[in-house]
Amino acid sequence: MSAASTLPAPALQASRAALSAALADQNISTPADDELEAGEIQEVDMQAQAEGIRTVFSDPSNFNVKHPLYSPWTLWFDSPATKGRNLPQTPVSAFPQTPIIPQTPGVAAAQGWMEDIKRVISFDSVEEFWGLYNNIIPPSQLPQKANYYLFKEGIIPAWEDEANKNGGKWSIQLPKDKNRSNVDKMWLYTMLAAIGETFDPSPSLSDGSNDASLITGVIVSTRPQFYRLSIWTRLAPTGSEEDGALRERIEGVGRHFKMSVLGYPESARLGGPLATEVEFLSHKDSEKKGKARKIIV
Repeated sequence: MSAASTLPAPALQASRAALSAALADQNISTPADDELEAGEIQEVDMQAQAEGIRTVFSDPSNFNVKHPLYSPWTLWFDSPATKGRNLPQTPVSAFPQTPIIPQTPGVAAAQGWMEDIKRVISFDSVEEFWGLYNNIIPPSQLPQKANYYLFKEGIIPAWEDEANKNGGKWSIQLPKDKNRSNVDKMWLYTMLAAIGETFDPSPSLSDGSNDASLITGVIVSTRPQFYRLSIWTRLAPTGSEEDGALRERIEGVGRHFKMSVLGYPESARLGGPLATEVEFLSHKDSEKKGKARKIIV
């Protein structure tokens, strides 16, 4: 008998959502199907077929089914501990090609930062995600000023990337002393919601492309006194009347993050010393001095 999954219920639910989306996207045929005449239906022994399938949920070590995700993802990492140690640099070919951006102080700083960021691995299936997750250091054990960036393949985790330049981010800052035991779980649930496409539940356009998806990536950052979790989006409302639908969609991402992923009641106020509310800020407003327009849920 297969062992039952030991994943926490929210993580298991998010994983199965990713798996279900993957299955719905597949059109699986067998050699027997190819031999059928037009209109003929192949009889299938569902019990025998089910007994031969071992998913990552029922057998984490010996699964024999691989479920592709809706989108492939890449994990990036940077830390002061990796600087100046002559570690191999991420090859230039590993960075997606983006349009040339005029040289400004911000762009120059981003390019300098990209020399230190390390591409860890790309994956495109539920099983590969769990293989990665089970073999990396959790956020609670990372050194100070370290960051994990999980972004859709082809997108660099920088404001200047074509997919990010018109967007923004949802974020929450959590005091380290009160959340050291929770941050690993919160980061796991954030990643699962991202790869399972549950933050923005309508990622497809009518032509089958995924350009409609708002989510480009998620980040966890460790700092001396706090953790920060962020969700990056490719678009951000500007405040115009035409942006009403987009703002509603952005707010939906924030509410899902706050309640379903982080587990807070909608009415909870979270701000305090070293802590912030769950708040959204466009990348362009982040660069401005003075009071920026924030959306808070």
